[in-house]
Amino acid sequence: MRIDFTGKRALVTGAGKGIGREIATLLHRLNAQVVALSRTAQDLESLSTEIRCQTITADLGDETEARRAAEQAGDVDLLVNNAGISILAPFMDAQEKDFDQVMAVNARAIMIVTQIVARNMISRGASGAVINVSSVGSKFGIPDHTAYCASKGAVDQMTRVMAAELGPQGIRVNAVNPTVTLTPMGEMAWGDAAKSKPVLDRIPIGRFAQPIDVAHVVAFLLSEYSAMVHGATLPIDGGFLAT
Repeated sequence: MRIDFTGKRALVTGAGKGIGREIATLLHRLNAQVVALSRTAQDLESLSTEIRCQTITADLGDETEARRAAEQAGDVDLLVNNAGISILAPFMDAQEKDFDQVMAVNARAIMIVTQIVARNMISRGASGAVINVSSVGSKFGIPDHTAYCASKGAVDQMTRVMAAELGPQGIRVNAVNPTVTLTPMGEMAWGDAAKSKPVLDRIPIGRFAQPIDVAHVVAFLLSEYSAMVHGATLPIDGGFLAT
């Protein structure tokens, strides 16, 4: 099996770091024309020295910037909604402004960007695929992650609605739900061994995910080899949810 995205234009949000950067790099290796979106220009400059890509700088938490960025991306065939943030606090200390910010980036931006990309696909008569990067945090409660877990639950439900409505238009939509992934954000949340050990102990294969683990699954779901996978929320968790 050889995945080849020659002739396909792929928009990856949150492409400057971590999982998004790994996805953008892998799609480039698989011959996609990559459009990399990040709020940090420096990260995009660094990425563009490693792969050939169009870059767009935007803060997806701002609805105007989210719309502008999606329109600037042009004719997209493959969309990876990866951008995400986490603001940690115990439930009783969670702040409304932080909740709103996390929801804006992690959930609302997916709606805005996908609406624009999907309208473009439909107007061109093009089929396509959308992947939303969710989390196992949508499936169970994680202390200190009120806003994050809520946002990822929203992503899973939005994925199902998008699949129901966009499938008849030739657009497949799925979500991936990684466990703790060793990105800068993952290290921030789980760098304390005392906190991470109980989670790690529940993973039968005995390790956290690496960004490339997520990127490989995303590439498969974007490809023709997953033509009958639609509306799924697929754990990438080493068996965490099975225990």
